[in-house]
Amino acid sequence: MSDYLNRITIVGRCGQNPDIRYFESGSVKASISVAVRPPYKSETALWFDLIAWGSTAEVIANYVKKGTQISILGEFGFDRWTDKNSGAMRSKPVVTVQTIELLGSPRSEDKSSLQEEQTISLANANF
Repeated sequence: MSDYLNRITIVGRCGQNPDIRYFESGSVKASISVAVRPPYKSETALWFDLIAWGSTAEVIANYVKKGTQISILGEFGFDRWTDKNSGAMRSKPVVTVQTIELLGSPRSEDKSSLQEEQTISLANANF
């Protein structure tokens, strides 16, 4: 068993379309920001920068767009780089996605499928 645990679960909506990068090595990387709404509307949303590699990045590229609601399980870390202008070391917090679950379409699409979702929910309800 490991001596540490670095896991984070985030459920939120994507703030923009994913940035997908394909590398000469054949690997693929997806970057996206997700907003998590606090329980009180008076509070501002929390934003998380996410990155994904390989098949998880491909899923994001094919199915996720601005407004899509997702749930991810990932690992918290830091993206580090050297600033090209100043030469200073920079870093920012980032979550590396290990698994993703698509929970809902962007809100404009949610409204059009609301009746269908309600029908499915009723069909699956335990009475």
